Amino acid sequence: MLDPNYVRENLEAVRAAMKARNFPPDALDHFAELDAERRRVNSEADAVNHERNTASKEIGALMQSGKKAEAEEKKAAVTGLKERQAELEKRRDDADAAMRELLSGLPNLPAADVPIGADESANVEVRRWGTPREFGFEVKDHVDLGTNLGILDLERAAKVAGSRFAILNGKGARLERALINFMLDVHTREHGYSETQPPLIVNRDSLFGTGQLPKFEEDLFNLTDERGFSLIPTAEVPVTNYHRDEILDASSLPLKFVAYTPCFRSEAGSYGRDTRGLIRQHQFEKVELVKLCLPEESEKQHEELTANAEKILQLLGLPFRTVVLSTGDMGFSARKTYDIEVWLPSQQTYREISSCSNCGDFQARRMGTRFKRAGGAKPEFVHTLNGSGLAVGRTWIAVLENYQQADGSITIPDVLRPYLTGDTEIR
Repeated sequence: MLDPNYVRENLEAVRAAMKARNFPPDALDHFAELDAERRRVNSEADAVNHERNTASKEIGALMQSGKKAEAEEKKAAVTGLKERQAELEKRRDDADAAMRELLSGLPNLPAADVPIGADESANVEVRRWGTPREFGFEVKDHVDLGTNLGILDLERAAKVAGSRFAILNGKGARLERALINFMLDVHTREHGYSETQPPLIVNRDSLFGTGQLPKFEEDLFNLTDERGFSLIPTAEVPVTNYHRDEILDASSLPLKFVAYTPCFRSEAGSYGRDTRGLIRQHQFEKVELVKLCLPEESEKQHEELTANAEKILQLLGLPFRTVVLSTGDMGFSARKTYDIEVWLPSQQTYREISSCSNCGDFQARRMGTRFKRAGGAKPEFVHTLNGSGLAVGRTWIAVLENYQQADGSITIPDVLRPYLTGDTEIR
C-alpha cells in the first residue's frame, strides 16, 4: 500500500505514476477530497477538544467558588461538546477508512529506472545467456514429445479434472521431482536460502498483505465456506506473510526463504491463451524465493535474487534472456521486475519462466511488517522481494524441447542425473 503521507505531499507525481501504470489518475481525485475532509474534521475536533478542556477547568473553578448553578450549566455545555467531538471523530475515522480502501486498490509506484510503456512491447532486454541450439531435424513441442514418450497425459487429466490440468507419468514425474530437488539444493546450499514448507491454504489477511486482494479476487480459487480461505496462487503469499504484524531486529535482516509448493490460479481473463500443453495451467509447481531486507539494501538484494534464479537455467544449460518490465506490464505490488525468459525451440521465442520483483515497502505496509534498528530507533517498514526460482512446469517444458533428439528421446542434463539414479535419457 502507498504511504498516505507521500501521496498527500506528492499528489501530481502519484497521478503521473498511476497513468504510467495504466490506472486512471482521476482515482486520486477522491483521495484529495477525503484528505481535505479529514483535515477539516480534525481541525474542528481539535478546537472542540480545546473548548472542552477549557470548560472543564472553568467548572472546577466555579465549584470551588460555590457557584454550583453556573457549574451545572457549564457541565451541560461540556456534554454537548463531548457529543460533538464523538461525531467529529467518527467522521474522521470514516474518512481514514475510505482513504485506506482507496489506496488499497492502487498499485505500487514504479522505480525511477523502470521503462515507461503501456504493455510488454516496452519491456527492455538487459542481457542474454547461452545460444539456442541448431537442430538438424524438425523440432517437436513438449506436448508431442511428452505424449509420444508416455510421460504426459493431458486427455486423462481433462477427464479427471478439466482443461488446463496435466498428469505426468513415469520418468516425466521423476523429472519434475528431480527439478524441484535440484532447485531447492542449489538455493539452500549455494545461495543461502532457508527452506520452508508453508500452508497451501491462506486467509484473506494474507492475500491482502501481498496484494492479491481486493483487486484480483477472480484469479483465486476460493474455498466455499465461511472462513474465507483460498488456495495459494504462489508461495509468495504465505512466505512473505510469515512475519506479518511483527517488528524484526534489523540485525536479523536480510531473511531469505525458499519454498516449493503447488500453486493454483483460475487464469481468469486468459481464456484462449496458451491452451496447448503446460504453459498456462490451473495447478502448477513452483520453487519460490522470498526476501525481507533493509530498505537501503533492496536494490542489491533484487539483483542477487534475479541472479540466483538465472543460475538454475545456467546450470541446466538452457538459453535465456532477462528483461526489465515496463510500467504497464509490472505486477500490482512491484516497483521493479525482471522477467527471465527461457528459449523454447518449438515456438522460436523466449517465454517467461520467472518474475523477480522488488516490492519496496508496499507489501510490508499492508502487512504491518517492520524492523527496528539499534539505539531505540523508530520502527520502519521492511522491503520485500520475491521471484520464481523457477517455475517447475515451464522448466520441464524447456528441458524436453531443448534436449530432444531426432528419435523423440530426451537427453537428461548432467546436473539432473544424480537425481534420476544416473539415467542419461528418457525414451
